[in-house]
Amino acid sequence: MKIVNKIALITGASAGFGEAIAFILAEHGWNLIITGRRKERLEKIAASLHEEFGVDTHALPFDIRDRKETEIAINSIPHKFKEIDLLVNNAGLASGFDTIQEGNFDDWEAMIDTNIKGLLYVSRLLLPGMIERKKGHVINIGSTASKVVYPKGNVYCASKFAVDAISQSMRIDLLPHKIKVTAIHPGAAETEFSVVRFHGDEQRANSVYNGFQPLQARDVAEAVYFAASRPEHVNLNEIVMTPLAQANSTFIHREQ
Repeated sequence: MKIVNKIALITGASAGFGEAIAFILAEHGWNLIITGRRKERLEKIAASLHEEFGVDTHALPFDIRDRKETEIAINSIPHKFKEIDLLVNNAGLASGFDTIQEGNFDDWEAMIDTNIKGLLYVSRLLLPGMIERKKGHVINIGSTASKVVYPKGNVYCASKFAVDAISQSMRIDLLPHKIKVTAIHPGAAETEFSVVRFHGDEQRANSVYNGFQPLQARDVAEAVYFAASRPEHVNLNEIVMTPLAQANSTFIHREQ
């Protein structure tokens, strides 16, 4: 393990991409703040990271959809973790899979509140510190759904198009302050994503990946680490990554 003496805050780190990102950064000596709603799960992961890699970890459970709760949580970060070098806006979800005319309002609000507003809340609270220190890096986890829409993707795709637009705007606004902004857009990946989208229907969720090898969480985590470990003068603006069997959001080749 290389000691880097840097601090990363990862949202949505209790499973999937976020958990994998936490582990790969810890392997390379990053100290970590991991956030999510599942307090016991976060604390267990934080303890494992500290025990396995010897890095400092801080579990910060809160609901990113709640602005006041987010403010309180971010403001409670201990002094030794305050100077955050890397923010990974990973928290996100798809909820429901309906046509726009049959969409569920609660599903829409969950996606907009998590994928867009949550990202904005955390970024707004942490960016002033990065600007003051004139260094930092924001990595926003988007999706291939931010590039090409697909049937019944409507609001989820819209939320990820927003992540793409926010990332581009961030890069312009933060340019004078020497802060990097990267957007990583994964395609089909086998995590809890589909189970959440289909409201716990595991059989339906598993069928999404029939006939091809999807990305794994570690694949996306490696892209995050690669972007975060580039030399100071290099910024990767965007990474779009898919499994070999996928061309974009709508074209996947499945073996019979």
